[in-house]
Amino acid sequence: MKEAPKEVVLIGAGIMSATLGILLKELNPSVKIKVYERLNLAASESSDAWNNAGTGHSAFCEMNYTPEKADGSVETVKAVKVAESFEVSRQYWAHLVETNVLPNPSEFIRKIPHMCFVSGQSGVDYLKKRYEAMIKSALFQGMEYSEDPAKIKEWIPVMMEGRDAAEPIAATRMDAGTDVNFGTLTRSIFAKLQEMEGVEVNFHHEVKKIGRRTNGGWRLKIENLANDQEFKVDADFVFIGAGGGSLPLLLKSGIPEGKSFGGFPVSGQWLRCTNPEVIAKHHAKVYGKAAVGTPPMSVPHLDTRVINGEQALLFGPYAGFSTKFLKNGSGWDLFLSLRGTNIRPMISAGLSNIPLTKYLVSQVTQSDDERLEALRQFLPTAKKSDWALEVAGQRVQVIKKDKKKGGILEFGTEVVSSADGSIAALLGASPGASTAVSIMLNVLDVCFKDVMDSEWKSKIKTMIPTYGDSLATDFERCSAVREKTRQALEL
Repeated sequence: MKEAPKEVVLIGAGIMSATLGILLKELNPSVKIKVYERLNLAASESSDAWNNAGTGHSAFCEMNYTPEKADGSVETVKAVKVAESFEVSRQYWAHLVETNVLPNPSEFIRKIPHMCFVSGQSGVDYLKKRYEAMIKSALFQGMEYSEDPAKIKEWIPVMMEGRDAAEPIAATRMDAGTDVNFGTLTRSIFAKLQEMEGVEVNFHHEVKKIGRRTNGGWRLKIENLANDQEFKVDADFVFIGAGGGSLPLLLKSGIPEGKSFGGFPVSGQWLRCTNPEVIAKHHAKVYGKAAVGTPPMSVPHLDTRVINGEQALLFGPYAGFSTKFLKNGSGWDLFLSLRGTNIRPMISAGLSNIPLTKYLVSQVTQSDDERLEALRQFLPTAKKSDWALEVAGQRVQVIKKDKKKGGILEFGTEVVSSADGSIAALLGASPGASTAVSIMLNVLDVCFKDVMDSEWKSKIKTMIPTYGDSLATDFERCSAVREKTRQALEL
């Protein structure tokens, strides 16, 4: 029987490491945890509010989670899975608030409607089918649907200004939606972790090498970037939660489970509204439908957020391309990730995704006027002077070996762990941060199954009452759980 970890190293100070760290300290208070982050502040890369495209993904409005099948019906499997995972996150955050681990919840989570908006008859037909499929699940109870321009104007008035009255439109709305600032949430968790006995958080430190110890566990070579000094640290469990930097570190570990993985970096851009009057007129996260043939990452949305206490309005994302794996990374990242074991899957995935390459080229070469034209599909009266281009974070999409195709490009997240469960890495992007609690519980279940079954699962059930259960068809329980977390999180 594998014991609970005694010495843990978490690489990267983002939402994943923060979540795993606080879970481990609650489940096993005696565990010693060391965190190493190459930048000088937690959540400075993918988890930062300006870099993170996922501010509370709960599948209420993300139409890429509900594809239309060949027979014309709408598939809801992924939407249900994401929605259930987000409910797990909400329950755990509520627990952390109630136990004074997290501060005032309004600092990191706020209520905001989640909406879908479509135009054109085919879009309207799809959205109506989506709505009818989704309200069969308890997770989407309360969703509203309308094709009435007057009603939609009540919901999103600024989006209806200057719109062609003859154009068919439709929208759905979920008042249960939220806006989550994962940068603030992550930093709050790390602030609490640093107060705990046996926890050491080191910023401006970079992990250079990861190798097996002869007697088990891992030895890491780490550089203190402030003084260029190198030192070694031993651990019996290592978690690599370094965002785009996870893949190179996974490859350095040499575990056979990770050797065939590759990564394809995609950068993002936003148009940020600079006009306070426009910002004040819009209060919703409104997602559109991606154009035919474009990847899931291209789903356009007009997004109300609260960042550093102030309401902001973003539109995008516009994709870009960089060979960096991190926003603060190196242009050599992609090339240095190539290995004899992963180059074939990467080439195969590239040849299978020519449309993605064409899409990225078109995005990179877009003019300001072309970006504005895309925005005007949402805001017909948008003015160029009211918007500024901002660079978002880097995503590294997972490329994995496939028996039939050689290699495939994945647009989700993937946990890769060694056979003995002594090391695990998180690869990929969306819906990432929003489902961090479920992902980290899965890491614990895979890497420490014996301890989970014998001790930890009962403890987790006290923190997350629905852990291991499904809410998808239980309308009464789903409603009760949402009401409890609504009160605890002051939504």
